[in-house]
Amino acid sequence: MNSRADQLKAFDRLLTIMDELRAQCPWDKKQTMKTLRHLTIEETYELGDAILDNDLNEVKKELGDVLLHIVFYAKIGSETNDFDIADVANEICDKLINRHPHIYGDVQVENEQDVQRNWENIKLKEGKKSVLEGVPNSLPALVKANRIQEKVAGVGFDWEKPEQVFEKLQEELAEFQEEIRVNNQQKMEEEFGDVLFSMVNYARFLNINPENSLELTNKKFIGRFQFLERKAKELGKTLKEMTLAEMDVYWEEAKNRAKAE
Repeated sequence: MNSRADQLKAFDRLLTIMDELRAQCPWDKKQTMKTLRHLTIEETYELGDAILDNDLNEVKKELGDVLLHIVFYAKIGSETNDFDIADVANEICDKLINRHPHIYGDVQVENEQDVQRNWENIKLKEGKKSVLEGVPNSLPALVKANRIQEKVAGVGFDWEKPEQVFEKLQEELAEFQEEIRVNNQQKMEEEFGDVLFSMVNYARFLNINPENSLELTNKKFIGRFQFLERKAKELGKTLKEMTLAEMDVYWEEAKNRAKAE
């Protein structure tokens, strides 16, 4: 691996290239924080895909793309004398030191949960009006539910045992089924949301990340369905021309292939 000196040299090289691009490249000259925003979100999702695929070479590349965006925003900030990359780095360093008194102070912790509780309490002392202020409004709903639950758990608002959460999930399922029975569309939607929220909570108690778990299932389904499409093509058929029984044969074959890999 590279030495610390080489790492700093590489970062300095990136800063120099960013300066040159901002001064000389027509596209880079025109960019603003707002024009970069959607690209940053896209790069972050690509990084997430690479992590789920466990493709470390792609992770390295995507981290570079994300790092470029961080440097780009800092460069734009420096042009208006609001902040530069040193301010960005020092800001996060100060935050990490302040929020880890068990490392940089005399606070004692027993486990990860103690660290999380300290983190949320420190944020409130820093002027946050609510523990939930740090949850971005634009987060996808599944991710947001998980973050909400993690944050309130950090200040002690939580169940004691997984069994209690599972009982709550069963209760929510029963309420959902009741609204299905009476065919109340609005209430069905509300209760389905409660079921999902409870599922996310139960996943947290089992140390399962619901977003990652669902995305793995998405990828699994896509792989099996595309196998089914290839088989239909080999048979000279469209999927609409195949019976459900035929589809099921190849679906099971796709599942068995995946297990064998």
